[in-house]
Amino acid sequence: MHDAASLLRETRVRAGLTQAELAARAGVTQPVVSRAEAAGANPRIATLDRLLRAAGARLELAAPEVRIPDVDEGQIVERLRLSPAERLTCFTVSHRNLNHLLRRARRLDAA
Repeated sequence: MHDAASLLRETRVRAGLTQAELAARAGVTQPVVSRAEAAGANPRIATLDRLLRAAGARLELAAPEVRIPDVDEGQIVERLRLSPAERLTCFTVSHRNLNHLLRRARRLDAA
């Protein structure tokens, strides 16, 4: 992923344009182009789009949906690394602990 400054600079160079030539095409001054290409620059989207179009490119923005798992996949991977016997032991221990918690919760409800 490019930052705005690198994207603009690379697009301008690929188009064979100087900063002054790009500025003239975009209808801005050369210092505007220079500032937009400076490290850490954060130009407005409209400015970036205008400069990129003047260099023969088009700005496309996307916001792809990020899948957030419903379960902790790390735990699944961890369990699958165990042998079947080790998994059975983990299950038995978990089952025993859950039953113990259930009995305690029922005693608290009854009290």
